[in-house]
Amino acid sequence: MTSDVSLFVNPSAGRGRGARAAGPAADHLRRAGFGVRSVVGADAADALRRARAAVEAGTSALVAVGGDGMVSLALQAVAGTDTPLGVVAAGTGNDFARAAGLPLRDPAAAGRVVAEALKEGRIRELDLGRTGDRWFGTVLASGFDSRVNDRGNRMRWPTGRLRYDVAVLAELAALRPIPYRIALDDAPEREIEATLIAVGNGPSYGGGMRICADAEMDDGLFDVCVVGPCSRTTLLRVFPRVYRGTHPSHPVVTVHRAARVRLAAPGVTGYADGERIGPLPLEARTVPAAVRLLV
Repeated sequence: MTSDVSLFVNPSAGRGRGARAAGPAADHLRRAGFGVRSVVGADAADALRRARAAVEAGTSALVAVGGDGMVSLALQAVAGTDTPLGVVAAGTGNDFARAAGLPLRDPAAAGRVVAEALKEGRIRELDLGRTGDRWFGTVLASGFDSRVNDRGNRMRWPTGRLRYDVAVLAELAALRPIPYRIALDDAPEREIEATLIAVGNGPSYGGGMRICADAEMDDGLFDVCVVGPCSRTTLLRVFPRVYRGTHPSHPVVTVHRAARVRLAAPGVTGYADGERIGPLPLEARTVPAAVRLLV
């Protein structure tokens, strides 16, 4: 282990906030006596290769500077290792940092947390979800929400947030119940119809949508939120409640807890930490204490 800290930077996160956030965070680390090296890749695959190389070389910490996509990429490098993870949340959603109680869009404060945590040995061991060889920290989404992502990713116009608003309207127009097969832990597989199923290691996705509102990141279990078949009107009534985390009280919503979840459904893609994982069927399992977070 060296005294160097690796800043894992996404320059484009939050319309450039990632690049701007790196400076104040690095300043705090240097004042605390740490050497700082930046890890920036030409693309996601190159960035991950460089991050893994830094971990293998014995960096004191890998500090993700950016949004949830950058944190997710960092998790692929540090999960299951002794290298601690720092987070300077400078993206749009920041759901991982929000769930962990870390500063949001305040790079100086986030840099101070990382520096002090390294000095004082403040580590919080958190669970991660794993599906195939992919780790995730917040939510694995499938169904209506993932179809909105699919449609939004295919669209070239409009741009920005409006693209996803248009995708939501298009998916609402096409709303139909999805036939799922679901199995929780060792229970028999069941066939159900649902609008969406979200598997939460953490409580929120999409920038504070508390889809798995009571999920805790260190209890060894997922919270599995199932939104059953519903009309467009019902979905429009239920979905705003997701921001407050009060939707589980609606009769169309059920929540389960499990350490392993298997999902299958035709024509449905899974997204974890906002990143595309691939088509169902997928199996997700919790891995306790998989990452050492600087807090």
